[in-house]
Amino acid sequence: MPGDAFTAGVKPGGLTSGAEIRILLCYLIRTAGPVQRDTLEDALMEEELVNYFELCAALKALPELGLAAHKPQEGGYRITPKGAEVADALGYDLPRSVRESAARAVVRLQSWRRKAAQHKAEVQATPEGFAVDCSIADMGGEVLRLRLAMPDRLSAEAARKGFVENGSEVYRLLLACLTDEAQEG
Repeated sequence: MPGDAFTAGVKPGGLTSGAEIRILLCYLIRTAGPVQRDTLEDALMEEELVNYFELCAALKALPELGLAAHKPQEGGYRITPKGAEVADALGYDLPRSVRESAARAVVRLQSWRRKAAQHKAEVQATPEGFAVDCSIADMGGEVLRLRLAMPDRLSAEAARKGFVENGSEVYRLLLACLTDEAQEG
């Protein structure tokens, strides 16, 4: 029915029942856990697999039903033996496209967030346009700091995202260029 609050934002083939969403969450936590709440929310909403309000209700129900333990300071949701049984017994009853899309989205966001914790990049407006301040922290300290001048916000945001995603490769290539030149000259 048009305008149904419980299916709003869900693409065709997505999940609309609370039970199905809880099963999917058990499957995701079992597969990629522990998983932070915001990672689950962002992944499932980005893929348009569930309604936000149904997702919130399902996340709240997981600990209440003994399917997952929620400890944000310890990595988020962790599967319980009961939740693992649900994931193993019912997870494959969900549409394959939903399971795979959700799992890819969760893993992609987990990877992005790990990289973002190490590869920092911030966009700042300057009189000349924009600047992207990039840094990499490792071994308890900063190992690289770099400032890129960009002509507009769109390219600055693209550079910020690219640095977060590829900061290790940028560092490796820069280090290789600097050390190779030092050996030759």
